[in-house]
This record gives sequence, structure tokens and C-alpha cells, in this order.
Amino acid sequence: MLYSVLRDGSSATQILTYILSTLAVVFLTLPVHEYAHGLTAVKLGDPTPRYQGRLTLNPFAHIDWMGAACIILFGFGWARPVQVNSRYFKNPKRDMAFTALAGPVANLIMALISLLICNLSNYFYIKTATTVLAYVYYIFYYIADINVYLAVFNLIPIPPLDGSRLLSAFLSDKYYYKIMQYERYIFLAVLALLWFGVLSGPLSFLSAYVMRGISYLASIPFMFL
Repeated sequence: MLYSVLRDGSSATQILTYILSTLAVVFLTLPVHEYAHGLTAVKLGDPTPRYQGRLTLNPFAHIDWMGAACIILFGFGWARPVQVNSRYFKNPKRDMAFTALAGPVANLIMALISLLICNLSNYFYIKTATTVLAYVYYIFYYIADINVYLAVFNLIPIPPLDGSRLLSAFLSDKYYYKIMQYERYIFLAVLALLWFGVLSGPLSFLSAYVMRGISYLASIPFMFL
């Protein structure tokens, strides 16, 4: 989080590294996250994302600039959500859950790829001591860290986050739609809790465990080198 990086008295290089990694998240991670939602919905029978021009990796089709600013400043944020019409699904509750889950899964895959690049750059850095490789390591580590945080954040089971769509698979329509009536107010409350740090501890705790697991997976190929 840029706020934390500045508060901790980080060097100019560390600040620049963080900004570059968050820009990569805004222009790559968020589009892939939303594209994953759209592609899954289309594969399950809903043409809405295709008709609305969201079945693309073009970042400008997905970016919400307020959400992008929040990612740069605080490490969490959002893109413009892909609209999905569950009436096209054969099994609306199940298929909506799969569509919602696709975004966080895409984040975790990107975190894994980023950590593989980290390990690869570290492997060659040990052999060559090239400074550029150290910067590559830190940039991709930040990218992995933010991806994991976004995946965990999006799985919170409250609207309008992806976790609320997963929750719909287990709730009756009556209770789910009653919750969705207050979607805007619930999300504002979540942002307030994040702003005041109430959710930071639990999210950081969960993210650390997920990061540890993905880091282990990313280290497996290098155990044989």
C-alpha cells in the first residue's frame, strides 16, 4: 500500500517499485479479473459480457478510476463489474457462483505466475548479481502480494464483492435479494471499515496464509535446480 510505503520511510527506489507494480495490477490484473468473469459467463451461456464489449483484455474497458486509485493508495480496489444475466444460465445459482469465483481464481493464478518470475529472477540474481534482477523480483513480488490481497478481499461474502455471488448459491432467493437491496450501503460500510483499519488485520492474516501456500507452489520447480 502506497500509504504504508510512504509512512514507513521507504527509499525512492522502493516507492517507485511499488508504484510500477500497482500500475501493472491496474492495467493487467483488473482486466484479467473482469475478463475471467466475462469469459466464464459466456461459456456458461450468457452473451451479455460479449454484447457489452467486456470480453476483452483492453484495460480501458474495465477500469474504474476510483477503484484504481484505491489500489495504488491502499492496496485494495475494484474495476467496473461485468454485468451478468443469470436467466441465460442452465443452473442460475451454480453458474453464478462459478462466474463469481472466476475472478479471484484468476488473481491467484496471476499471483502464482508472478512468484514463479520472482523465483526465476532470484535464481539468476544469485548467479549474476545483476541489480535489475533484484528490481524485477520486488516488482513481481508486489504484484503477487496485491493479487492475493484482491482475491481474499473479493471473496468477502458481502455485496457487491464476488463472495456475495458465491453466497447466493447457499441462500434462498428471498434472503439474497433482501441483502442485495442494501448493496450500496453495505459496500460503503466495508470501505469505512477498511479506511479505519478494522478489516486490515483479518484480511492481512488470511492473505499471508494464502501467499505462503502459493509461494510454496511457486518454489517447487526450483527445488530441482
